[in-house]
Amino acid sequence: MSSTRRFVGCVVGAMLSVHSALFAQSAPSASRPTSSVPSAVPSPLPSQVYHARNGQTDVPLGAARSDTIEIDGRLDEPVWNTAPVLTGFSMYSPTDGRPAPDSTEVRVWYSATAIYFGIRAFEPHGVVRATLADRDRLMADDYVEIHLDPFQERRRAFVFVVNPFGIQADGTKAEGGGFIPGANVAPGQVDLSADFLWQSRGRLTDDGYEVEIRIPYVSLRFPARAVQRWGIQFNRKVQHSGYEMTWTPVERGAASFIAQEGYISGMTGLRRGVDALINPELTNTTNGTPAPNAPTTDWRYTNTPRVGGNVRVGLGSNFVLNGTIRPDFSQVEADATQVAADQRFALFYPERRPFFVEGADAFNVPNTLVYTRRIVQPTAAAKLTGRIGRANVAVLSAFDAPTGVADDYKSLVNILRIARDFRLQSQSGLLYSDRISDARTNRVIGADVRHVFGGKYYASGQYVMSNTNERGSRLSGSLWEGVVDRTGRGWGFHYNVLGIQPGFRTDNGFVARTGYVQGNANNRVTFFGKPGGFFERYQLFVQSSGLWQYAALFDGKPLLESRASAGSTLTFRRGWSLGYTPTLATYAFDPANFSQYRVPTTPTPVVFTPSPRITVFSNQFSLSTPQFRRFAASGTFLTANDVDFNETARVNRTAITGSVDWRPDTRLRVNATYASNEFIRRVDGSSSYSTQIPRIKAEYQMTRFVFVRLVTQYEANRREALRDWRTGQVLLTPLADGTFRPVTGTRSNLLRADWLFAYRPSPGTVFFAGYGSSLTEPEALAMDRLRRVSDGIFVKASWVTRLGAR
Repeated sequence: MSSTRRFVGCVVGAMLSVHSALFAQSAPSASRPTSSVPSAVPSPLPSQVYHARNGQTDVPLGAARSDTIEIDGRLDEPVWNTAPVLTGFSMYSPTDGRPAPDSTEVRVWYSATAIYFGIRAFEPHGVVRATLADRDRLMADDYVEIHLDPFQERRRAFVFVVNPFGIQADGTKAEGGGFIPGANVAPGQVDLSADFLWQSRGRLTDDGYEVEIRIPYVSLRFPARAVQRWGIQFNRKVQHSGYEMTWTPVERGAASFIAQEGYISGMTGLRRGVDALINPELTNTTNGTPAPNAPTTDWRYTNTPRVGGNVRVGLGSNFVLNGTIRPDFSQVEADATQVAADQRFALFYPERRPFFVEGADAFNVPNTLVYTRRIVQPTAAAKLTGRIGRANVAVLSAFDAPTGVADDYKSLVNILRIARDFRLQSQSGLLYSDRISDARTNRVIGADVRHVFGGKYYASGQYVMSNTNERGSRLSGSLWEGVVDRTGRGWGFHYNVLGIQPGFRTDNGFVARTGYVQGNANNRVTFFGKPGGFFERYQLFVQSSGLWQYAALFDGKPLLESRASAGSTLTFRRGWSLGYTPTLATYAFDPANFSQYRVPTTPTPVVFTPSPRITVFSNQFSLSTPQFRRFAASGTFLTANDVDFNETARVNRTAITGSVDWRPDTRLRVNATYASNEFIRRVDGSSSYSTQIPRIKAEYQMTRFVFVRLVTQYEANRREALRDWRTGQVLLTPLADGTFRPVTGTRSNLLRADWLFAYRPSPGTVFFAGYGSSLTEPEALAMDRLRRVSDGIFVKASWVTRLGAR
């Protein structure tokens, strides 16, 4: 009960802390699907053209229009003939600074409740690639991205993506910080986790394709001011050539992509209003397992119904409050298993759960100090995100009560992130995070700053402290980092030093390793080919790093690990890519990490002594094809004289990854991947470890909103008994009674198959029905003695009621 009171108090306090800022803004009326607001001043001249390569990148839109149109993919209404035309696109990738070979026109106008875009993409050189794809799964098609930066932050933008049929993808793009906690994307990449409400339709034409788009203001956040001026950019991808083109000329040799945007200005009378969304959820999961002590034909099923819901309220034009009770945090598609190259550390998996995904970029902190998958199964949660002046504010509170966890470890989670802009593209930020339970308390507080200067450079710093108390045992420590970076067209570098004390803990973040200091020096050189030539770009990445134990560095002791590599990547015409990376590394081993192991001797086993420093060398080759009309493929092959960190033994390592995408028509998509990794002991040629993971995902898009999916994955893992690197004897671990047991090997051969039927007409309104089954067998990939070990049926119905949205 005390945890519940703390949770409610935190939420109320967060809301009250921004109350005055929120309601100092106007609270105009709500919005509707089509606009019918009369214009106050004359519209722009008919077909006024703004050519970005001629420097015409600030587009006045005039007053709001009163036209009502049908979003059908045809730009045949009169309003399109008088809308400003944005054209003059430039090449961005693989080379920049050149006129785009394919012409693109974007017409834009706005009403009191929405902004409209009409895209005409001309394609005289090849076939337009388009499929009836599921939402957010159209990156193998031709597409156009719309980037909107309403606050002119020049670091963060809303992103709306359409393929030639008007199929949607959407999300956010943020620069700076670390891995975005809602996705597995680095700064500067588009995070497609969020889903917004907007309309789009498209069609193929004789000379390319045409798309019509309406984005209501309820899906955006923007300043509370009478006259609006927004940053805007368009990015077009052409699959047959592999080219990317932008409206304003964007230099690759710049510290920011977003800051090179253009503008739309003079917008008045925008009415977003206070919109509310209610999202009930009904789920039922039926899990089956073999009945204990019964014949294999006997099966036991447990039924778990769940009723929950979400609430989302827009407060003014730039704040959103989200709340959830008994949320459904199940994932429709399981995480694809990753292969750990270094088995000492945990793997990072992206967040997929809708409540945490929305506004996740507001919790973006360097070194992933916010990782919402640490909140496993909350009873209730609330989140407030928005902007006050030049500061972004994000507050998250949840009561996390995972099944199977002792009551005194069920936790109240609180996260506060404030990030304030200064100058044009720079930012300073504060983070407070805690996880409080009766048994354990963890608190983290820190600050970070990122300063962009000279157009191509930025410097950043971070300092964070943590304090942990678990049943009277206290730990404390700090994390600090300094970075300097140059992003030049032909030459760039990234230098950083990161230190994490042994006692640093972040229960709400993802820090895989503590107790070290690591320095990195990365340099890049890029050469560009001639326009239209076979060779388009060559990049050389020279990277080096050194890692010390935290105390050892300041005591002047030698480093623990070092690494140097030189990665070359050749990009050829139409998108072919070839890479080669040789790597030289050395590893020493801390005896404290192996103190639990013993080596059999007479009369008493002795403590295991790890190997002296080992030097390793690897060669990695990579190849990727263009996105052909029907398929695309990529693969890597690595061979190395490496180290098995569990035994500190020298091994020969072979690792293979491959991916093939096959699209026989516009509705069927098949993706097949394979990953393997094997260690062969160099001392005797025996295999100490191997993993093989083939995976196939097939989707058939029956209609724009209905698809069926089959995902099948086989994971074969084998870990042999650990051996002493000198004698070859199996290692032992001590037991409480003074005896010892051998560290035996493990084997697992698991086949998983999941079927899904999905109806998803709009974000939040879904019906899912699926069946999954897990099978095992004694021999890896034999497929002849498979035995079912579990299965389940999953049904979910969710719908959205929007109040006040236009």
